[in-house]
Amino acid sequence: MEYYNGKEFSTRKEMYDFIVKNRIDIIAQKKAIKKTVDCGIIVHPVLVKENNIQQNKALSDDTKIDIEALKQLRAIVIINTTNYFDKHRDVHIPGLWDKSLRENKFIMHVQEHDSYEFEKIISSGKDLKAYVKKYTWAELGYPYEGTTEGLTFDSLIRKERNEFMLKQYAYGWVVNHSVGMRYIKMDYAFNDENYPNEYEAWKKYYPQIANKDEVDEVGMFCYVLEAKCIEGSAVPMGSNSATPTLITETTNVKCLNCNKEFDYNSVPEKGMGYVECPNCKSVVTQKTNIQPHKSTGKQIEPPVEALKIIDYIFLKQGVKQLKRN
Repeated sequence: MEYYNGKEFSTRKEMYDFIVKNRIDIIAQKKAIKKTVDCGIIVHPVLVKENNIQQNKALSDDTKIDIEALKQLRAIVIINTTNYFDKHRDVHIPGLWDKSLRENKFIMHVQEHDSYEFEKIISSGKDLKAYVKKYTWAELGYPYEGTTEGLTFDSLIRKERNEFMLKQYAYGWVVNHSVGMRYIKMDYAFNDENYPNEYEAWKKYYPQIANKDEVDEVGMFCYVLEAKCIEGSAVPMGSNSATPTLITETTNVKCLNCNKEFDYNSVPEKGMGYVECPNCKSVVTQKTNIQPHKSTGKQIEPPVEALKIIDYIFLKQGVKQLKRN
């Protein structure tokens, strides 16, 4: 059984035929709505002293900073990455942001995709620089070959503008980012020689995709050549497993099954963003980090909701295992 665009198909060919027959309408629908795609990672926020915008050292557990008295914080975050097959079955192709970044001077860094309320804006205007930077997956801590283009925000977060999010970043509780966007140019790729145009696109773009195993399961993807960036958001939960945080230097995690605490980096990863607990073999993700940043001696525990994170890769593998059993 195959699924796509809210419909169920008995065979993959039936799904391909549906997409080909309704391509114009499907693409028009995708272009008409604002999409939110979680595919970003955090790269070392940097403290700013008062009005001095020179970089200070990154926040870490041994930083003796009174966060309650903090006036502003500089955060450099990756909002979106290319060459990754996401939950929408879309793959963003390098270069898709170039035109938008040249023309759109009103991009905002916001909270939970809410760009319509002043209190939800984190930064904008002169406090925000948006640009594209090329990274290797290895540089970002991913076990993939090849490169990706990161839509990067260099954001100055001021206490007087959004005190709540200033503290969320300062304590290391922001672990996911998401882009609010509109698609401009896109089309489909199929792994089937009976569809010449789609198969040519498959051969062209498939080699650069990082998570090929997930693409192989469905044999198709929508490749996005151009998109308009509207905003980039801090979100409490990401839908894409490739969103680990690099905001803190500590890597202690806690198994939610047996409560064992251990160093995440002390055991090999079983997949993107998760390991097996050395005690009970349960899955533990990077998002169960138990070491918040410290202020002047007062330790604040992260909210319980921050631990309620769904690992979509593990969930999918579990379903497969159940089917085999």
